[in-house]
Amino acid sequence: MKRTLIFLTICILSFHAKAQHSPFHYPSYKGLVMAGYQGWFNTPTDGANRGWHHYEHRGVFAPGSCEVDLWPDMREYKKQYPSPFRFADSSVANVFSPYDQSSVDLHFKWMKDYGIDGVFMQRFVAEVRNPSGKQHFNTVLHHAMTAAKRNDRAICIMYDLSGMNPGEELFLLHDLDELTKEYGLLEKSGKTSPTYLHHHGKPLITIWGVGFNDHRKYGFKEAETIIDGLKARGFSVMLGVPTYWREFGADALHDEALHALLRKCDIVAPWFVGRYDQAAYPAFHETVVKDIAWCKENHVDYVPLAFPGFSWRNMNGPAAHTIARNKGAFFWQQVAGAKEAGAEMLYIAMFDEMNEGTSIFKCATESKLPLHPGGVFVGIEDELGSDHYLWLAGQAANWFHGKPGYGENLPKRK
Repeated sequence: MKRTLIFLTICILSFHAKAQHSPFHYPSYKGLVMAGYQGWFNTPTDGANRGWHHYEHRGVFAPGSCEVDLWPDMREYKKQYPSPFRFADSSVANVFSPYDQSSVDLHFKWMKDYGIDGVFMQRFVAEVRNPSGKQHFNTVLHHAMTAAKRNDRAICIMYDLSGMNPGEELFLLHDLDELTKEYGLLEKSGKTSPTYLHHHGKPLITIWGVGFNDHRKYGFKEAETIIDGLKARGFSVMLGVPTYWREFGADALHDEALHALLRKCDIVAPWFVGRYDQAAYPAFHETVVKDIAWCKENHVDYVPLAFPGFSWRNMNGPAAHTIARNKGAFFWQQVAGAKEAGAEMLYIAMFDEMNEGTSIFKCATESKLPLHPGGVFVGIEDELGSDHYLWLAGQAANWFHGKPGYGENLPKRK
């Protein structure tokens, strides 16, 4: 036992020593737990001129019509916006907008408080191609870069290709050139963006949405142009792919071109959300084991995904597919499974995704939900508290950092 503790201490000190020798605070994804950050919500009065965005369902945000299944715990937000929803005592239910610096600051403060290493900032090509979308996501990214620096959290840009048209791969590269200049992403000194996530000695860019068999307009040719362009500019690349990318299974195109592209990249990041529940995960776990073996054989790093649960009934109707959180047992099952399989890093979906019910940030508990006749909100159990999944994600980060005392059993909060 003593030798094990000494070994773990040496590993942790070695990790920090490597970080100290780099001008960047996060020189590698290895050993980190990161989450995805949507940052896509708007209200009519937040200044973005986008109305209710990603809160509304078919243009309407009101009881019986919305696209969020979770409700934010608003107690700590400086800027709050009234919604058409009411609580049982008739008081107004407020929401937030990441268009405000204070809201993004609060989110990054939570990351620091609970020990989550940082986030991948989602940048949707289908939204930033339009002036209003670009203004919004540029503003949110600016807030996040500032907050990441203030709170010493890792941050990385993730382009979501969903909805991209052929030819817009060049738009994406031009957009990144603008961001590179603004935030000094390729600076060797790390002065402008010291907490920007690096991997294999280069700043990391994630490209999400390659190889899916859901009839996307773009394909491997466009993806290759992007990957080659990123590599030529001096970036490392993480590629977001279907769950069954390795064997060309249910959600993946059956084409060796996908594997050829992955061999050009630095990290493989498959999308697992909705693919299993707690009962089905033990059988699915073998997929992660085999994925890691393929990646080792092909000299590519691998990051599995963990999500706390899933719900999109307000988006798709009361009979829509849901996956129970089971008070965190389901989330921790995936964390432990990733560790057991030999994963060296972890991606959490998602930090703020209330639409599909995967949020880990502070969401309202069952007794604090607004009324929603004709719809349903999912609350966190009162006895757990609104911060339960932030805390669990922080425990996962401790484990990936090398802290002892964790295993397959769900940690108990003192």
